[in-house]
Amino acid sequence: MKFHLVAAFALLTVPVFAAGISLKDAVAAKVAADYPRLDAFYKDLHAHPELSLMEERTSVKVAGELRAAGFEVTEKFGGYGVVGVLKNGLGPVLLIRTDMDGLPVLEETGLPYASTVRTKDLVGREVPVMQACGHDIHMAVFAGTARTLAALRDGWSGTLVLIAQPAEERVIGARAMLAAGLYHKFPKPDFALALHDSAGRSAGTVAITEGFVTANTDTVTITVRGIGGHGAWPHKTKDPIVLSAQIILALQTIVSREISPTDPAVVTVGSIHGGTKPNIISNEVKLELTLRSYSDTVRVRLVEAVRRICRGTALAAGLPEELAPEVKVLAEEGTPSTYNDPALTRRVRAALERWLGTDRVATEEPAMGGEDFSNYGRTAEKVPICMFWLGAVAPEKITESERTGVPLPSLHSSKFAPVPEPTIKTGVTAMTAVALDLLAKKPTP
Repeated sequence: MKFHLVAAFALLTVPVFAAGISLKDAVAAKVAADYPRLDAFYKDLHAHPELSLMEERTSVKVAGELRAAGFEVTEKFGGYGVVGVLKNGLGPVLLIRTDMDGLPVLEETGLPYASTVRTKDLVGREVPVMQACGHDIHMAVFAGTARTLAALRDGWSGTLVLIAQPAEERVIGARAMLAAGLYHKFPKPDFALALHDSAGRSAGTVAITEGFVTANTDTVTITVRGIGGHGAWPHKTKDPIVLSAQIILALQTIVSREISPTDPAVVTVGSIHGGTKPNIISNEVKLELTLRSYSDTVRVRLVEAVRRICRGTALAAGLPEELAPEVKVLAEEGTPSTYNDPALTRRVRAALERWLGTDRVATEEPAMGGEDFSNYGRTAEKVPICMFWLGAVAPEKITESERTGVPLPSLHSSKFAPVPEPTIKTGVTAMTAVALDLLAKKPTP
């Protein structure tokens, strides 16, 4: 039955184009026809989220959608990554990425399809799981784009490489797929695209940024060591809690006094742990930091400054060199900034404006969040990349938030709930529009 439906649609598209029906109208009809399937797919993914590096069921579901659309599919690539390839004559190679993983968050949206999943994470802790960053929306748009482009092959020429990436929330999935040979075992892309839902923009709209989109992110741990003892005899100790306080305050001068005011940067101490009792001066305190920046030069300077301040503050407190704080950068938890190629971004924006209208395409400010989509543009192949934002909030909720001053639930919030239909339909239309522009058939000489 599935074959006959697909064949019937394929036959229908030939006279549609011959009769002069626009590609835009054909896309709109296909998106409308597919929406019930995409809605069910989205709600299933939302109700059954999986953590990073554990996306077994999710990857099987996504692979099934690509196969149904006619793609040649490879599963378990770079972990639970999925790669779908659809060749359609001569032309450029376009990579489109979705991410798949959920987060250890207890869902509090009250939706009828809300997640009730609890699972053991990679270290054996039982945690709740939620699609709190909208990766389920991304996958539904991804599946819809695959189906639409596969059905409208008369409207484009080239090769599609659609990838479903694991472990974006741990910013290691892109590196895993690239290390597994993504650009060598499959057609090397001429362009790479992605989208991300926005918790602050209206469903039915998109936004785009030229240049830096998201930041370099680095997680740094600091072990501040001291010489412990009794709280009543502090003069016989070297107190790591006091030393930690001095270090935390000194770290605040990095951005304000060492980085140019025109170079965005963030140094945040998000965690501090030390001590056991009021009358005990401990031997050590542990700090955890996140560092954010856009330029690679500033990224290096931030880490160097943290190391210098920790060592210098400890020496000033009279600690010997062998007890200087231990500073570690957790490379596996860091990712480089995402930089939207300017020429590609201008082309993407033009396509979005033609298809959606200029009133539905906004300019977004760069964000200090991290996104490992950046890695696809950081290889020796230097593939131009572009990621745009997809509005996911009911317009009336934005109006109410502006009226009351009560913030909307953010990405990663237990209450974040995208409005599915306008978000998914706009996402499929937008991504399809850009793909059709980048893979447009050249006129016959």
